[in-house]
Amino acid sequence: MIHGALPAAPTGFEHKFATAEGLRYHYVEGGANAERTIVLIAGFPESWYAWRKVMPLLGSRFRVVAIDLPGQGDSDRPIDGYDTQTVAQRVHDLVSHLGLKRYSLAAHDVGAWVAFPYAHLFGEEVEALALMDAGIPGITLPDMLPSSSDRSWKTWHFSFHAVPDLPEILLAGRERAYLEWFFWSKTANPACYGEEEIAEYLRTYCAPGGMRSGLAFYRAAALSVEQNRALSRDRKLAMPVLGLSADQGSIPDMSAALRPFANEVKGETIANCGHFQPEEQPEAVADALARFFASV
Repeated sequence: MIHGALPAAPTGFEHKFATAEGLRYHYVEGGANAERTIVLIAGFPESWYAWRKVMPLLGSRFRVVAIDLPGQGDSDRPIDGYDTQTVAQRVHDLVSHLGLKRYSLAAHDVGAWVAFPYAHLFGEEVEALALMDAGIPGITLPDMLPSSSDRSWKTWHFSFHAVPDLPEILLAGRERAYLEWFFWSKTANPACYGEEEIAEYLRTYCAPGGMRSGLAFYRAAALSVEQNRALSRDRKLAMPVLGLSADQGSIPDMSAALRPFANEVKGETIANCGHFQPEEQPEAVADALARFFASV
């Protein structure tokens, strides 16, 4: 469902919609007419739009597909099914509908929550996996969230978002202030979020069901923890994995946190960067992803 006018797609890319298993998905596709495809998945409180500066840089060498998850951006917002294993299955429904057989995944924040079980469930299709600054439930997210004031500001929202109904009541009419807090407090480069960027995210998160579906991933996080631990109990990810950290991000070392869960993990850190890597440092992110995916 489109909530107002779509922003312009990057040069060489176009907005598309597809229906798979009863859900309508929005995605933006383009880039090189190449054999190698990269699927990009964004997190909260964002959408495909988070990748808009990275996509043309990758698109010179790869076919690029940036998706809106179910419940995100301009994709449908199902009532339930926000545990990351269910979301991964739904994303695979879309990927299969698009005819993709072999591809790489790059995912940030909640997008990485989905990409981790996706790579377990559909590993024979995933050539390589890049996971970017994400507290993945049961994997890179600590069991006990910090309570000290110097650390809790990075993760306090996990508990707040998990409370049923109350966040929607408190945030109604205050969505702008809420999103601005994330974009301006969790970045090393808050200037990358101006009025144009804030307005685009407000377009979808202020639409009917937008905030509810964004919070639903957190409300299903306990189930996602159980699912991820079950998937990881007896086997590791077989494809090459890149843990892409930020020097001022939320997870100090993604690669170290991921090594117990994958056979082959590389690590890299984006400098002068907070949590929102694709928008803060798009050139560095594109370079790191291109080098990693070209090496496998």
